[in-house]
Amino acid sequence: MTTLASKYIDIQHVEQTFKTRKGPFCALKNINLTVAKGEFVALIGHSGCGKSTLLNLIAGLTRPTEGLLLCANREIAGPGPERAVVFQNHSLLPWLTCFENVYLAVERVFSATENRAQLRVRTDAVLAMVGLSAAAQKRPGEISGGMKQRVGIARALSMEPKVLLLDEPFGALDALTRAKLQDELLQIVANTHSTVVMVTHDVDEAVLLSDKIVMMTNGPSATIGEVLPIELARPRNRVELAESTDYLHYRKAVIDFLHNRHGHVEKAA
Repeated sequence: MTTLASKYIDIQHVEQTFKTRKGPFCALKNINLTVAKGEFVALIGHSGCGKSTLLNLIAGLTRPTEGLLLCANREIAGPGPERAVVFQNHSLLPWLTCFENVYLAVERVFSATENRAQLRVRTDAVLAMVGLSAAAQKRPGEISGGMKQRVGIARALSMEPKVLLLDEPFGALDALTRAKLQDELLQIVANTHSTVVMVTHDVDEAVLLSDKIVMMTNGPSATIGEVLPIELARPRNRVELAESTDYLHYRKAVIDFLHNRHGHVEKAA
């Protein structure tokens, strides 16, 4: 029996065409995907395959040319606080402190029902969740790239979203910082039970974090080529998984799809 929880995000026959100077450009074609409540889904594929376009559609930042997107059985008609987005560019306001950047989001969502003291408690709590209590009064220019991304994640989590949308949030970070934030994200998601859709180019990141990996074909007219369930027990430990035959099997399956079956990437005209 199909339940709301099993189709928390429901994408039905979605297409996205953009108007360009050279005529219509079909970015996505016939996208059909369901995401269960509490599920972690990774979108992976070559550059230009429409991963971020699909994420923006789920966020409500753009509307599809054709098809329907639902969240909790309601049409996605625009942005909403139940769907929070973290971009690769952290998009922090440089003149505000870390606390103030997060407080803006908290105030927008909860000011109608809570007083300032309660809003400050919320902000402090989410900064503590991502390990930034000591940096709360620092401005973005005074902290590292990894810490800036933590602020972006904290800002998203502060709205208590039902869905967390991540667009390559660790793509610009060094390998060690990236690994640390991946481990922290695993813990945060385990604690919040959020539904997560994440865009990534990193095969290991996708296998480590996900419950299923959605592999996109090359654009234009990109579509879903294959959906790979990742049946690895949680909590996950990256050191233990490095020697897991199941982990290596999933990793090989994604690499085979990307480089053997869909290795040719269209060149820009």
